[in-house]
Amino acid sequence: MGPGSALSAVAKQAEQLRKDGNNYFKKDRFGAAIDAYTEAITLCPNVPVYWTNRALCHRKRNDWLKVEEDCRKAIQLDYNSVKAHYMLGLALLQKQELDEGVKELQKAIDLGRGADPKGYMVNEIWQELAKAKYLQWEHASSKRAWELQSLKEACETALREKHFLDDSQTEGFLDEAIISHKKQLEALGQVFREAGEADIPSEVPDYLCCKITLDIFRDPVITPSGVTYDRAVILDHLQKVGKFDPITREPLDQSQLIPNLVIKEAVQAYLDKHGWAYKTD
Repeated sequence: MGPGSALSAVAKQAEQLRKDGNNYFKKDRFGAAIDAYTEAITLCPNVPVYWTNRALCHRKRNDWLKVEEDCRKAIQLDYNSVKAHYMLGLALLQKQELDEGVKELQKAIDLGRGADPKGYMVNEIWQELAKAKYLQWEHASSKRAWELQSLKEACETALREKHFLDDSQTEGFLDEAIISHKKQLEALGQVFREAGEADIPSEVPDYLCCKITLDIFRDPVITPSGVTYDRAVILDHLQKVGKFDPITREPLDQSQLIPNLVIKEAVQAYLDKHGWAYKTD
């Protein structure tokens, strides 16, 4: 048996171990699955799917440190691994590394949309990304609210001190000084109310929402009729209902869908300013 045949035999053995691991996983025997994938990795350490499969088992056992280790190795072998970036993002979120976790989830969803825009993983990743982004907004919003309140109180104190000094120097004009002081306080309050408006949840503009789900767009595409839908939603309609535009009723094929980059940028700009809109019910 030559070197090539020996390598082929090793690869076949590793692949059989992967299949064994998959069968154990389906039966919720995660320890046995981990052992099988570990043996496969020992035989063929440069196959990224063995690492992501084992990472998934560690995820099921909430062993997030090992999830992170296996996913980082998988990414070294295949930077375009959707599962590796996704599970790494989840592991980093578990470590409270919110910003880094969001970056990995964003990378995963970008790769996933390119590979299989309608796949179940894209929706799953979006849900996790939205929750993480909302958490980011909550933290930033709380910090901004505290800073605004502290600044407002400092400004009000400064105005009261100024009013006190002015009173002592404007005998005979007390009423005018009081009126001026009240106006200044009202103007100050208005400034801080407007400063905090971006963090107050409201309705998302209609043009940023899918016509079918009424939810904010995730991956907007436009039809020849000029109507914009969320990609996964319109693909689901074409497959299950029929090959036509659900609003205009014009014939429609998947190949005719074009990414609506203008709306996509508008949605992202809106979410960047109004992080509360990431909240999913």
